Amino acid sequence: MKVSLEGRVALVTGASRGIGRAIAVALAGAGADIAAVYRRDADSMSQTVAEIEAMGRKVRTYPVSVENWDDDVKLIDDVVRDFGSLSILINNAGIASRGNSVFDTDPAEMERVVRVHAFAPHYLSKLALPHLRAAGRGDIVMISSVATTSMGANGAPYNMGKAAMEALAKTLAKEERKHGVRVNIVAPSLTVTEMGSRLAKARGAANIHDLDATSPFGRVSIPEDVANVVTFLVADANAYVSGQKINVDGGG
Repeated sequence: MKVSLEGRVALVTGASRGIGRAIAVALAGAGADIAAVYRRDADSMSQTVAEIEAMGRKVRTYPVSVENWDDDVKLIDDVVRDFGSLSILINNAGIASRGNSVFDTDPAEMERVVRVHAFAPHYLSKLALPHLRAAGRGDIVMISSVATTSMGANGAPYNMGKAAMEALAKTLAKEERKHGVRVNIVAPSLTVTEMGSRLAKARGAANIHDLDATSPFGRVSIPEDVANVVTFLVADANAYVSGQKINVDGGG
């Protein structure tokens, strides 16, 4: 099945590395132009840009702290000015919490992590919706985590932020259906990224690939596994899936 996103513009947050980079590249490969948002690591962002431009797609970059309302207002205005439209929003930007119990968690850390995972998607979705509605077909995908299934100890800020993001997605899906906007959640398990490598070390693995043998299908998930699901969800091939959460975890 060939997927075409020709004529569509996708805004991807956290696009410089890892899952965000894979999503931006996959959507560009299907024909979309890309508004790539990142906080820092301009070198990695430039590599992503080069890969997308090599496909012949238009790409622009925006260094933005997405948890800031005023920055998000400017971001959406700039994207629509630069591209003329916006029909896909991928809320992917994320940060890890520090692995402390609730008792030991600094309140500032809790606020920072929840703002990135919950406030930012709310802000960006609100601001993007007029453009997604006007596009005829609009899509929002929230990149969450299988962490919300287990709600493990020593990760309350992250669990809280991702759970709030999922609540937002399911609410939006009901509100925006009449406007032709589909809203879905994609929840990766441990994935080969910088954050994934840190989590693997916290589990006692010197290298994340040391966990391949005990993972589904003989390997840890890679960013492209997530990107492929996202690409399907925002394409015409998906006419009827909205308000759903897809766990990309090899079956658990």
